[in-house]
Amino acid sequence: MRKLILLLVIFFFSCGKTDKGDLVGVNGKDWDPSTPFGMVSITGGSFVMGKSEDDIANINDAPTKTVTVTSFHMDETEITNNEYRQFVEWVKDSTVRTKLAISAMEVGKSAKDKGIGNYAFLEIESEKRSAYEKYMYENYYSVGTPDDPHSSKRLDKSKELIYNTSKYPDSHYTEVMDSLYLPTKEAYNGLRILNVSKLKFKYSWFDINAAAKAKTGKKSKFIKTENICVYPDTTAWIKDFAYSYNEPMHNDYFWHQAYAEYPVVGVSWNQSKSFCAWRTLYKNSYVKKTKKTLVNHFRLPTEAEWEYSARGGIQSGMYPWGGPYTKNYKGCFMANFKPNRGDYAVDGALYTVEAKSYQPNGFGLYNMAGNVSEWTDGAYDSNAYEYVSTMNPSVGDIKNMRKVVRGGSWKDVATFIQVSTRDYEYSDSSRSYIGFRTVQDYLGEKNKSK
Repeated sequence: MRKLILLLVIFFFSCGKTDKGDLVGVNGKDWDPSTPFGMVSITGGSFVMGKSEDDIANINDAPTKTVTVTSFHMDETEITNNEYRQFVEWVKDSTVRTKLAISAMEVGKSAKDKGIGNYAFLEIESEKRSAYEKYMYENYYSVGTPDDPHSSKRLDKSKELIYNTSKYPDSHYTEVMDSLYLPTKEAYNGLRILNVSKLKFKYSWFDINAAAKAKTGKKSKFIKTENICVYPDTTAWIKDFAYSYNEPMHNDYFWHQAYAEYPVVGVSWNQSKSFCAWRTLYKNSYVKKTKKTLVNHFRLPTEAEWEYSARGGIQSGMYPWGGPYTKNYKGCFMANFKPNRGDYAVDGALYTVEAKSYQPNGFGLYNMAGNVSEWTDGAYDSNAYEYVSTMNPSVGDIKNMRKVVRGGSWKDVATFIQVSTRDYEYSDSSRSYIGFRTVQDYLGEKNKSK
């Protein structure tokens, strides 16, 4: 009996020695509240959204409305060719490795074998797995999905890929690599051209708006899966302008290093959304190793967030620098647009300029007017300002294919580069004058007293 009482005393004291019986909450993982690389922090607030100046185009789709947005981080510049190429290269690398691993499995090769066996799926050693890992693998991971039976298997990314044809290790490797390139009859000038249609990024997202409206139903019915071809449509430079010589831009703009710091174009709304999903995945794959809390999603800005950012803290300004003029006191243009009919180059550039050009606005953001128009997350409705909420307004209609683009571009006149001008393009369309930048919600700062 004495032993039992002693054990109970020890139990009660050991359980309460840290919190003293007080309500102190639960300690979560450590997290990093710093501003993401390449972004600036924008403190939320209220502003008058819409056209406070004359509606020259007489569209009447942006009546003034006072709204409030929360704080967020936004890319300092438009996403550049170099940054988007990182996404394309990652998809290319994963595509090649997956096909090599599947081929190795089909021919019965493993990591113990040479040649294509070096790229086999990683084996999970059962003796090193916990009971939970064994259960999850046997009941979920090992079976994959009906449309992708290999989706749960792990790739061995430690092995360097071989692109030099003279160094291919065996016929199986050669066969896989050959399948990723265009047939010889479709190539020209002796070039070996990658079949970019095979570069697809698959991701899932949760339709929270539909789930919130539904009274009942499993969550799985609201999970949407996208499989997006990620390579930009370089032919946009040709298709957008009839009777115009733009072949050099089609041939060189995306891949040539000379244009590395220029904004990516020829990217649809769907592709820009896939980039956001990849950027989140890519960052969290690193964060997992640090054992800190995962970062929240990168995404496209709402229309209200974009306009608030573009104004740079200047209420009722026509342009990011205020206005109403498009030249500074030295007579130099303050944005890349079309100042005069047919005169594209008077502002210093015929097409786009480097993403970090001209002076940034009050929030430190570059080219919020001109250069390239930018995708936003919202769907376009000419009557939206009449019914959207005054708190973080957004039109999240996924059935509406018309998506809002803002900021105007290098081929637009001054009216279209005003911060309040609304425009739209279809979500599956790619244009030589539309790019994008991303945002991330601001979660605050650490409590330094802890």
